[in-house]
Amino acid sequence: MEYRRLGTSGLKVSELSFGSWVTFGNQLQVDNAKQCMHAAYDAGVNFFDNAEVYAQGESERIMGKVLADSGWRRDSYVVSSKVFGGSVPDPKPTQHGLSRKHVFEACHQALERLQVDYLDLYFCHRPDPETPIEETVFAMTELIRQGKVLYWGTSEWSAQELMQAYSVARRYNMTPPTMEQPQYNMLSRERVEREYARLYSEIGLGTTIWSPLHSGLLTGKYNDGIPEGARATLPGYEWLRDLLMETLDEAMKEKLRKLGELAGELGISQATLAIAWCLKNSNVSTVITGASRPDQVAENMKAVEAKEKLTDDVMARIEEILANRP
Repeated sequence: MEYRRLGTSGLKVSELSFGSWVTFGNQLQVDNAKQCMHAAYDAGVNFFDNAEVYAQGESERIMGKVLADSGWRRDSYVVSSKVFGGSVPDPKPTQHGLSRKHVFEACHQALERLQVDYLDLYFCHRPDPETPIEETVFAMTELIRQGKVLYWGTSEWSAQELMQAYSVARRYNMTPPTMEQPQYNMLSRERVEREYARLYSEIGLGTTIWSPLHSGLLTGKYNDGIPEGARATLPGYEWLRDLLMETLDEAMKEKLRKLGELAGELGISQATLAIAWCLKNSNVSTVITGASRPDQVAENMKAVEAKEKLTDDVMARIEEILANRP
């Protein structure tokens, strides 16, 4: 496992990390979550990603139980939360968004659920058009000054919104965002490769990318329909099923078939190929992976070595197959 700086900060995160979206509280309870997290930690993963909205807080409670019982030194791992959507069903006006009130209270609630004294990373899960960016930047800066958060960042913010937050922080001697958590994979490239292109050098932006498998599409398992037990069959994830079915036209199936053939030539799985491809981007600080079983964790970790197989010639072949370079 290699460790990459989170942007230009001094924090080093494992190139592959572990996230709990969908799985914790929906597919996994404490015992299974423990097995997966320990498998990841033993493989060198040091960053565990979470959010208040995941399973309405249950995901953080499960992760907190595992962390509390793990015996791991607190200085050996990085844990995150994200604020915006709230942790209760049908949240009241003060229970969601990026107001100073909700940012503060959501932080304290996350600390309690995760059973930690501070959050290493704290993300604004989405932009909030109803809250001035100045208010959110001030709230994050105060949490950092209080020692409850070490680094703050954003998720799915536009480059313009990120620059506004950065400019506000510099103007008023506050702490600017360190990292962004965008979707990035072979099929979703525009934001990371083009929109943010200048931000890596201009403001030292780090990235903790999510969905390297495009919700499983890049594994090839959906080519013939949605298999039983896939996350797209879970109650409440009908939107994911619809999205997958809309994306899977004949042209996409052909691309996935060719990627599968290439992966076979390299002696790796199609999923490993997709994750390793993300790692080839030097502007990616860490790739967040998910798993519901320890053997899936082990499979994901194969991308660490597999990225060496993605030579310039192989990358060129992938570009030819994808035909979607921004």
